[in-house]
Amino acid sequence: MPEGIALKVTELDVHYKDFQALWGVSLQVLDKEIVSVIGANGAGKSTLLNTISGILKPTRGTIELFGERIEGLPPHETVPRGVTLVPEGRRIFPRLTVFENLFMGSYVPRTRAKRNETLLKIYDLFPVLKARQDQMGTTLSGGEQQMLALGRALMSDPRIILCDEISLGLAPLVIKSIYRQLARINGDGVTIVLVEQDVKRSLKASTRAYIMLEGKVVLEGNHSSLDEEQVKKAYFGI
Repeated sequence: MPEGIALKVTELDVHYKDFQALWGVSLQVLDKEIVSVIGANGAGKSTLLNTISGILKPTRGTIELFGERIEGLPPHETVPRGVTLVPEGRRIFPRLTVFENLFMGSYVPRTRAKRNETLLKIYDLFPVLKARQDQMGTTLSGGEQQMLALGRALMSDPRIILCDEISLGLAPLVIKSIYRQLARINGDGVTIVLVEQDVKRSLKASTRAYIMLEGKVVLEGNHSSLDEEQVKKAYFGI
């Protein structure tokens, strides 16, 4: 793999039994880059992230993480290699405290030694988590839960974060704040893949974008070369 490529997906097919969800999907993400994967509901975006992270196994194709083949590896093997998923719907542990949720993110052996240092960085990013560290996850607002999900992902000291619909159902001011912190996270050297339905916000946040429709990549390009109208036409298949 050429130097500087964090993630390379090549000709990926994924099935749910007899249903094919991804058809020959290929993409690449440079180290320390923010790339968006945009598409309507059912386009295959979440399936793509779940396959990269190891929740699903592909039926064809390859996934390379910093030059190492990882397709088919389960999450407990992909996370130590530096990839972590912030799942759609946040999926925090509602009956654990904020601190306990964050603690759960640092189960990878190499992260345990600097657990306290990482925790301080997360509290700096999201001060509300420090203020609520003894509260149960279920008592947090939607925006706070999303911050917690991001913080938990950061506790594994990832090289690349896969974010699945992190703005879904949140107020505009909260979304703006979370995206501002994503820029900080990226500035610290973490590669980010953003899966979103929000075309305008995704294009603004990323350097490049891939647009998916019915399980296929139908358009790709740099932020500067993709105009919103062009993306919308690909998004809706018109």
